[in-house]
Amino acid sequence: MNREEKSQLLSELNELFNNSEIVVVSHYKGLTVEEVSELRDNIRKAGAGFRVTKNRITRLALKGTKFEGLADLFVGPTAIAFANDPISACKACVEFAKTNEKLVVLGGAMGTGVLTIDEINKLATIPSLDELRAKIIGLLQAPGAQLARVTKAYSEKSE
Repeated sequence: MNREEKSQLLSELNELFNNSEIVVVSHYKGLTVEEVSELRDNIRKAGAGFRVTKNRITRLALKGTKFEGLADLFVGPTAIAFANDPISACKACVEFAKTNEKLVVLGGAMGTGVLTIDEINKLATIPSLDELRAKIIGLLQAPGAQLARVTKAYSEKSE
């Protein structure tokens, strides 16, 4: 990788960190290309992004961003999951790590706060924004649907 490619990667990563609300850092040592592709697909389906990183360049890209506290995690074969929805990246990484022990979630950051593995696991159990919206819509529709069923049952009895 020449100097120009490194500077371009540095600016891409810096922009990625500035535009994301959450970053989850993990080790992927031992994952096959197929497994990494599956992980990447799962993360994309969840509405997040995934990227294998170069540690030295990533630590430089973190400087001046809200995720600067993550610099110590970038040792070894690291990858990042990033998103604007704080739950999607956590959920996708934790679910994949449950089925494949080669992916090890190291930590992450949301806003200016650094997240521990336990905090990431807790975030992964929270329903996503779309799931919450669906539940709210279901709750709002339930009384009307129930009223319609009762009215229909009453009108059928009276006939």
